[in-house]
Amino acid sequence: MLVLFETPAGFALFKVLDEGKLSRAEDFWKDFESSESARQVVKLKAFSKFENTAEALTAATLLIDSKPSKGLRKFLRAHCEGETLGVGDSKLGNAIKEKLKIDCVHNNAVMELMRGLRSQLTELISGLGVQDLAPMSLGLSHSLSRYKLKFSPDKVDTMIIQAIGLLDELDKELNTYAMRVREWYGWHFPELAKIVQDNIQYAKAVKLMGNRANAVNLDFSEVLPEEVEAELKEAAVISMGTEVNDLDLANIRELCDQVLSLSEYRGQLYDYLRSRMNTIAPNLTALVGELVGARLIAHGGSLLNLAKQPGSTVQVLGAEKALFRALKTKHATPKYGLIFHASLVGQAAPKLKGKISRSLAAKAALAIRYDALADNQDNSMGLENRARLRRTGESNTQKPVNGQEEETHTKKRKHEVEPGPAEEVAEGAQDDNEASEKKKKKKKKKAEANNIEDAEVVEEPEKKKKRKTVVEDINEDGGAELAEEQKKKKKKKKSEAELENDDQKFQNGDEELRIKKKKKGRKHSEGDDYANEEAEEHGETEKSSKKKDKKKKKEKQRE
Repeated sequence: MLVLFETPAGFALFKVLDEGKLSRAEDFWKDFESSESARQVVKLKAFSKFENTAEALTAATLLIDSKPSKGLRKFLRAHCEGETLGVGDSKLGNAIKEKLKIDCVHNNAVMELMRGLRSQLTELISGLGVQDLAPMSLGLSHSLSRYKLKFSPDKVDTMIIQAIGLLDELDKELNTYAMRVREWYGWHFPELAKIVQDNIQYAKAVKLMGNRANAVNLDFSEVLPEEVEAELKEAAVISMGTEVNDLDLANIRELCDQVLSLSEYRGQLYDYLRSRMNTIAPNLTALVGELVGARLIAHGGSLLNLAKQPGSTVQVLGAEKALFRALKTKHATPKYGLIFHASLVGQAAPKLKGKISRSLAAKAALAIRYDALADNQDNSMGLENRARLRRTGESNTQKPVNGQEEETHTKKRKHEVEPGPAEEVAEGAQDDNEASEKKKKKKKKKAEANNIEDAEVVEEPEKKKKRKTVVEDINEDGGAELAEEQKKKKKKKKSEAELENDDQKFQNGDEELRIKKKKKGRKHSEGDDYANEEAEEHGETEKSSKKKDKKKKKEKQRE
C-alpha cells in the first residue's frame, strides 16, 4: 500500500512496510515518536519536486478543489501501477480512480498515518530541512491567498470608503465653521448675511474687508459680482452693527482662513474620489454618480459584498430603519434609500420616483457585479442602461395631446354599451305597469280597512303613456296623496250641502227627490275610483233615509 502526501516542496509517495499495523490505528502515535521507529513503518518510495512557485500554486489550487494536477497524474502513473493508494481527501481519491484507474483508500487509519508522517516529515525525506520547509510553506500560503482573493492594487475599495467618510465629515465641519463666521461677524455687519448667501464668498468677503468701514474703498470684483458689490457698499455705510476692535477682526479672519482651506481640500478630495470611482466601479459611477456610488459601497462594506446583494436590497439600502419600522407596524415600506439622491430619480416626476428607483436599483445591481467580477474596465454598460432609463422616464412623463385624449375617451366610450330605442320603450312599458299595479294595491288595502262590501274596485283601462323623467315621477308620487285628500274634502262639503237641500224639498212634498237620490247612488257605485269617498257617501245616504222615516212617522201622528 502507498500513501500520497502533499508538501510545499512537492508530492511524496510512502510505502507502508507493515500493513498489519493499519488495523491498530490508535497506537500509530507510538510508532512515530522517533525517526527510527517511523522508518520501520513507512519508507519513501518517490518524490516529485515543484520546479517553481507557479507550479506549486496551480497544484495547490487544484488540490483545494479536489482535482489532480497534470504533474501529479504523471507521477502517479509512473509509480502506482497495481498498488492501492491512500489519500487524505475522499473526493480527490474518487477523481484519481476515475481518471487513472487506481484504487484509493480514505479511512481513519490513513488519516492517523498522515499525522505521523507530518510529524517526522523532515527525517523521512532526505534533503528537506526545517529551515527550507518553513519559508516554502509561507510563500505558498501567500501566493495562494493572493490568487484566491484576486488581489489587485487598483481594486482596493477601502480607499473609497475612507474618502467618502472623510468627505461627509468635511461637509459637516465646513457648515459648522461657516455658520460660526456668519454669527460672529454678524454683530459687526449683520446686513452682509442677507446680501451674500454663499458661505465661501462670505468668508472671502469678510477676510478681504475686515472692518465694514473699509468696504467703500475696496474692490470686490474677484470675489463678488458687480450688483452684489454695489449693494454691499451701500449697506456698509448705513449698517446697524456694533463696532469691533482689531483683535476680534484678526480672530475672525483666521476662522475665515480655516473655512477657505477646508473648502479647498474638500475639492481636492472630491476629485480624488471621482478618479477612484471611475477606476474601480465605472459602470456604477455612470449610472448613479460618484457620491451615491461611493456611499453604496461604504454602506455595503465593500464592492464584493455589495455585488452579492439583489436589486431590491440595493433599492432600500440606507433606509433600513424605516423598512423595519414599516414591517413592524404593517405600513407601506420605503421605496428608496441612498439611491434617492441619484440624478435619474431626482429628475423623475413624483408619481414615477418609485418605479424609476426600482428600475435603477436593478440596473445598478448588474453594474456592481460587472465592476466587481469582470476583467474589462469600461463604462459602456452603465452608459447604455442610463440612456435606456432616461428614455423610459421621459416617455412616462410626457402627457398626451388633446387629440390623443379625445381618442382615448372615445375608445373608452365604445366599450360602454348604450341602451337602444327598443330597450327604452321596454323600460317605459315596465314603469307604466308597475305604477298601475301600485295603484291597484292601494285601492284594495283601503277597501279592506273600511270593510266595504259593496265597493267594487273598477280597473281603469291602461293607457299608453309617454316615458317620464325621474324628476317628474318623484313629483307625481309625492303629490298624489295631497291631491286625494283635497278631493275628499271637496266631496264632503258638496254632499253636506246637497243633504240640506234634499231635506227642505222633502218637507214640501217634492217627489222628484227620490229619483235624484237613486241616480246618485247608481253613479257612486259605477264610476267612483276612491273607496273612502264611496264609503262616506254610502253612510250619509243611510243617515238621510233614517231621517226621512222619522219625519214620515211624525207627519202621520199629526194627521
